[in-house]
Amino acid sequence: MLVKILLANPRGFCAGVYMAIDVVDQLLDLCPDETIYVFHEIVHNRHVVERFQRRGVTFVESIAEVPDGAIVVFSAHGVSPAIRLEAKAKKLAAIDATCPLVTKVHAEAIRYARKGFQILLVGHRHHQEVVGTLGEAPEVMQVVEKPSDIASLTISDPDKLVYLTQTTLSLDDANTIIAALKIAFPNIKDPPVSDICYATTNRQMAVRAIAPKCDLVLVVGSANSSNSVRLTEISMNLGTPARLIDDRSEMQSEWFVGVETLLVTAGASAPEDLVHDLIEDLVRTHGAEVEQHDVCHEEVEFGLPGTLKTMMRARGVDPAGRRIVRGDESSRLHAWFAEHNIPFRTVDLTVQGSAIQN
Repeated sequence: MLVKILLANPRGFCAGVYMAIDVVDQLLDLCPDETIYVFHEIVHNRHVVERFQRRGVTFVESIAEVPDGAIVVFSAHGVSPAIRLEAKAKKLAAIDATCPLVTKVHAEAIRYARKGFQILLVGHRHHQEVVGTLGEAPEVMQVVEKPSDIASLTISDPDKLVYLTQTTLSLDDANTIIAALKIAFPNIKDPPVSDICYATTNRQMAVRAIAPKCDLVLVVGSANSSNSVRLTEISMNLGTPARLIDDRSEMQSEWFVGVETLLVTAGASAPEDLVHDLIEDLVRTHGAEVEQHDVCHEEVEFGLPGTLKTMMRARGVDPAGRRIVRGDESSRLHAWFAEHNIPFRTVDLTVQGSAIQN
């Protein structure tokens, strides 16, 4: 019988996802009579995409699908220079919603390529973020998905070699591959700071801290969300079964047989209302009590993309002072639980090495 539901904090939207979604929201308000096109899914979540589609946004997999002169948004995962050139050739009004932490990796790739380094990009070869980063310097970059890939690498000078990583990797997987790279190439250079983003780190850290206390972990997120998949893998590696679900409709009653303590978390592109729906269903069905376990608190702020600010000014809207803030949601969360008459309390946890970003 399900007795207790533990909510992981942090969970859900990161600042980069907030920014990408806000960009499309603002464009819908700014350009109500124009179709907004988005190159690839704005973030990897089915519900976010479907909500925008209902508001008239068109998602495309090729720049060729966008009419000349139209507005196109580059998704949070980033794009290659070739895509930017293609958009320019079609005279598109391109708005860049790339997460600033992904942009940082692109800038590192450009800088190291100019210095004559070969670059080993640790990540999933077909993930959109990796495709975009690879496009910055394809002639000097190779993708490493697993340690066994190292033997087939072509390295001209092992003393002029650097690795970069996809921002949404599992820390465990990344560290395993990086350790293998350092054995194979002792002089390989580290990036100036870790490329794995604070949100990925924090959400994984929360699962590591809480999952061992639980009988089951539910991760709210879509199957194409790399960071959501990593959360399920981390839990299973710790010995706690985990399920990745898009929303509450995918829950199955047999999962909860013999389960007393459940951990609920969400990937960095999953809306919080999906978690609320899930909790409401679980409490109504099982009568379990709910606790949020705070592993760390995130306070992150990004500015609006420059391309969006330029368009706002051109249309008579002053972007001054507008920021994207991912801050403390505790008061809003408590209000939601009170409104739904669900008993709720928070538990403060301290985890060494917290990756809170201010």
